[in-house]
Amino acid sequence: MSAADDTDDLDLPAVENDAVSSGAAADSSDLDDRLKTLPRLLRYAMLVRDGDESTEKRLVAEINEICPALPQNVAWVATPDVATGLALATELDQKAVNMDQPVLRSLSDCVRLLSLPLPRGVESFDDYRRVGKALLEAFHKASRDADEELKGELEEFAYGWAALPACSDLLSKHVRAAENAARLGAIMAEHRIVAAKAALRRKQQEEEQRQQENAKAAATHQQRAAADTTPDGHIVVARLSTEELKNVKLKDILGPLTGAINVALPLVQTPSLHEVRNTLLFEFPYAKDAIDFALIGLVGRNTVHFRPLLIVGDPGGGKSRFARRLGELLGVNVWREDASRADGAVFGGTDRRWYSAEPCHPFLAIAQGKSANPLVLIDEIEKAATRSDYGRLWDALLGFLEPETSMRYPDPALQTNLDLSHVNYVATANSVYPLPSPIRDRFRVVKFPKPAASDLEALLPAVISDLSRERGLDQRWVSPLDDVERAAAARSWTGGSVRRLRRIVEAILRARDARASRN
Repeated sequence: MSAADDTDDLDLPAVENDAVSSGAAADSSDLDDRLKTLPRLLRYAMLVRDGDESTEKRLVAEINEICPALPQNVAWVATPDVATGLALATELDQKAVNMDQPVLRSLSDCVRLLSLPLPRGVESFDDYRRVGKALLEAFHKASRDADEELKGELEEFAYGWAALPACSDLLSKHVRAAENAARLGAIMAEHRIVAAKAALRRKQQEEEQRQQENAKAAATHQQRAAADTTPDGHIVVARLSTEELKNVKLKDILGPLTGAINVALPLVQTPSLHEVRNTLLFEFPYAKDAIDFALIGLVGRNTVHFRPLLIVGDPGGGKSRFARRLGELLGVNVWREDASRADGAVFGGTDRRWYSAEPCHPFLAIAQGKSANPLVLIDEIEKAATRSDYGRLWDALLGFLEPETSMRYPDPALQTNLDLSHVNYVATANSVYPLPSPIRDRFRVVKFPKPAASDLEALLPAVISDLSRERGLDQRWVSPLDDVERAAAARSWTGGSVRRLRRIVEAILRARDARASRN
């Protein structure tokens, strides 16, 4: 009796071929260690799940140890069908009562587990319900100590068995109920896994949305706080949240831009236009009308800002130098863009997904000058590439030249809206005809003249002053040209290109220096 009682805690034994006659319990070392502590019914369920071919032999040997040569056990071995299985189970139930052996009731449940086919009617439903109840009770007991993987496998089988009556029409009719329970449980588990993953994705999406809303709220609060503290004559061009500033993709981009992000940048005040005009007339005495046209838009303004200006004239007339000097004398940073080498994708900014990502060039001009109203000089705009492989410069410019869009320019690298509405644009061109009409319509166009021979005397002081600055010399140390030198300049230059006049004067000054060194 004591040996029989201990059977419930032993490993399932292996059996010889003649299991009933020998009644031998084989060594249990071939069992998975994790099954050894499970209730008997769950051990057999796991053996079925794993496809163990010796499952019935093990059960037969166990029954034979407690009830040697039991006729119903012998009959089940000889004819392992539903009828002999249920007869054996009924006999074990009776002996469990008569012999006061609870272990026999456990063995009876195991026989039903291995014998029952798919449920077809209500006549044997009690047998399925009894096994299902025993499986669930055993599962709840075992799940307290089982690891998560084993707990999942036990749950699959137990709940797969419980669902058999409702799903019998969908399952294989050629295999027994236990094998179908294992398959059905696996399908149910897969559905639960898919549902759990979907729920996790929804939770993650909700969390991401919540974080985005929090970040947006924080950015709005930051913007409002910045707006409240922005002094007069300043604007915040770029705003980024704390989370965005920590973005690893922006690490290399933000380095030189930190002084222009979330910072109130000054708007350069309009200087004395009378002084600016006099200086420009000194340097460009032949371009009085162009000077007045360029400055008229600044009359009455507190800060330097004018409508986009297009300076058109023949090569060599000094258009680019005039645009540069206009910005310098107005006190704003000048950013030069060579249109023949630029494209829209670069000028308008490149997306942060690319290794070469950088913000739009007008914002780089702002960051470089640390003021919100620099001058962007687009030199030889008519020579911009017409191919659209990387976006045409002309098309990219439209978003900057239009006041409404420039106030909220969506920078692709920083991925935030920039306020570029105070940036000044000056372009030069030899002719307006290659330019598309949308570009021409957005510029004020002024004709820049070429100087004539009669302008030589007025040009020489400005040219010498400019060459002195380039040499790093004080103009007071450079004497004006004497009569002989002026006559030589007049013979060599008869009007037209200022660049050519500069080269002539530079050659005269070099010759003067050479004579001085010999003397």
